[in-house]
Amino acid sequence: MSEGLGDWAETDPDDSLEAHESAPTAGEDTPSLVFATVDLFVQQHLALNYRRTLNVQGGHTWCPEWWRHGEAISRLEALWRAWEDLRRDGKTGMSSWWREHADHHMQILLSTDGPFKGCTPEKGHNPRLDPLPCTPPPEGLFVSH
Repeated sequence: MSEGLGDWAETDPDDSLEAHESAPTAGEDTPSLVFATVDLFVQQHLALNYRRTLNVQGGHTWCPEWWRHGEAISRLEALWRAWEDLRRDGKTGMSSWWREHADHHMQILLSTDGPFKGCTPEKGHNPRLDPLPCTPPPEGLFVSH
């Protein structure tokens, strides 16, 4: 489970935090991180640098409790990890990060029809989105390797 999330993972049925974790294997060189957690990345970098006017009437929306949304955790962690990797490229790394990562994911996250639909900075989290409906496939259709 991601550090600092505690029991919140159980509040939203789309949270699957274990799927977002990836630990380096023994003996693998791990480059140092600027931000130790996705939470620190969001608070100390992304929120300060990706500024938008927030409103629910056709503009952008944001949930101050973004960590209650499984999709947001996954996208923001992907942004953080991509940033940590691309910051080492002193030539076009940051441009690539903005163009290929931040602008793509933030457009979806801030969309009024995105994972924060129903949430507002003023009123906070609103867990009104249900997971996508799924019917189990026929047994044997997918074979594990």
